[in-house]
Amino acid sequence: MINSNLDSKKKLVFILLVCNCVWLIIIIRLVIIQLVEGKDWYSKANNQLHVSRTITANRGTIYDSSGEIILAQSSSVQSVSVNPLNILKENKEKVAKAFSEIFELDYEKVLKKVNKNSSIETIVKRVDKDKTDELRIWMQENNIFSGINIDEDTKRYYPYSTLASHIIGFIGSDNQGLDGIEAKYDEVLTGENGSISKMMDAKGNIIGDNGENYENSNKGNDLILSIDMNIQGIVEKYLEQACIENICTDGGNVIIMDPNNGDILAMATYPYYDLNNPYEVTDENIASMWSELESKEKNTYLQAMWRNKAIADTYEPGSTFKLVTASASLEEGIAETDRQGAYCCNGAIEIAGVRIKCWRYYRPHGSESLREGLMNSCNPVFIGLGQKLGVPKYYEYLRKFGFLEKTGIDLIGEAKSIFLKEEKVGPVELATISFGQRFEVTPIQMITMVSSIANDGVYVKPRVVKAIVDSKTGERKDIEPVFKDNVISKETSEKVLSMMTSVVSEGTGKNARVQGYNVGGKTGTSEDGVNTGKYVTSFIGVAPTDNPKVAILVTLYNPTGEAGHQGGTVAAPIAGKILNEVINYLEISPTQE
Repeated sequence: MINSNLDSKKKLVFILLVCNCVWLIIIIRLVIIQLVEGKDWYSKANNQLHVSRTITANRGTIYDSSGEIILAQSSSVQSVSVNPLNILKENKEKVAKAFSEIFELDYEKVLKKVNKNSSIETIVKRVDKDKTDELRIWMQENNIFSGINIDEDTKRYYPYSTLASHIIGFIGSDNQGLDGIEAKYDEVLTGENGSISKMMDAKGNIIGDNGENYENSNKGNDLILSIDMNIQGIVEKYLEQACIENICTDGGNVIIMDPNNGDILAMATYPYYDLNNPYEVTDENIASMWSELESKEKNTYLQAMWRNKAIADTYEPGSTFKLVTASASLEEGIAETDRQGAYCCNGAIEIAGVRIKCWRYYRPHGSESLREGLMNSCNPVFIGLGQKLGVPKYYEYLRKFGFLEKTGIDLIGEAKSIFLKEEKVGPVELATISFGQRFEVTPIQMITMVSSIANDGVYVKPRVVKAIVDSKTGERKDIEPVFKDNVISKETSEKVLSMMTSVVSEGTGKNARVQGYNVGGKTGTSEDGVNTGKYVTSFIGVAPTDNPKVAILVTLYNPTGEAGHQGGTVAAPIAGKILNEVINYLEISPTQE
């Protein structure tokens, strides 16, 4: 009996001890929850009750140089989302079916979203109002409102589709710029998103008296480009025509620049693509086999289609680069423009044991002045000048003209030029550089070079954006042109322009003439790589040379048509047609009777 009582007491003590320990653990845990983890638990509970949806801000508008013609803008559309936890179980299939029918979506995928254990799921983004109006009617007819959200959204629209596609670029599904100006100025164009937030209980009822808390979005800032839509249209018309007629297998590009301030008035790369459908394949052959291509191959093709070759690709400039050699030689006083018999072309010249031919080796040019050498595009003349200048001096002018660094144009993807290091350049390498071969530059570097010559010898940095307009205040902030030191003197500039005028009036650039105006230029033909059998043909010029208003560069890649691949017969005529229309559009007064 005594032992039994003792056992009972021990059991009771043990139970009390256990109970006390449990209570102690509970108390300690409550203290931890309340004092240590309280903020975290409160935040989690608040997140479950708090439902927030983003209102996407409109991106800033992109205008052409007039500040009036819209090249890219955001329009209001709508997006649909759901709060799955707030849709009654018996309504989920019905709601999913309505979404799939109205918005033409996959039913199973929509149903999966509606059944998710999450606070919010996006059903469809950027749809037109007529579609969401259908949904509103369905909701009214079926008396189902809880858990379905219809919010304002934004959609990017490009009114001119393909115009200036490689300059403007496009945005992704997250409203972020992916290419061109859209990417380069993404932070400027991107606005401040707004939001819709509310507190809801487990049944989908709003907690509190304030209902939804609405925070407005703010539109991004606007951009005014240097691009003139009319000039861009002229350029794209003739570039497309040239690439088709001359069967340019690798396309082409044209740049027009105002040499007085660096404004890029037009920049086109053919073939173009539709900014409203940037993933639509433009090549019919590629399109026919698109479904069979691997994702890596598809991405490679799309990147090539979006590539702005005017800034992102390098090429051998050929004889257009003789303008650099001529400018440096005149500036250094080792040449004169019109001294008869200063040079003699025998069809070839030997440098360090290597015989380098003139393009007209079979019928040498004979006795020439520098002007005649440029008009005839005679290689030996410029090889000789290069040797007189020497490597250090020649590379000094390469730096001054900006060929040893990027121009810094406000577009993404600009490539670097490809030159031998100065210390590795021997007599033969200097000879080939002096007439434009065995190195590579970008088209944007070439147009900047000729603009420097046209701008009294002063280097001006190329630009595409000339002003930013604050969307809140309407204040316009102009981006000032950037000028650098003189590359050559004004006197040398005038001499080079005079020789360029002779090239067009009497020399290899005759096909670029514009009636009533003095046009200066230089033609170029080079091989695209070593022993490829492909050629790059080009024309670079200025108009009018009396008072330069525009500089132009036409570059065509691998022309295989009947006209051949020479700059004078393929690129120069296109430049003449473009300049004729552009000069008339700009209402430049004639310089000749």
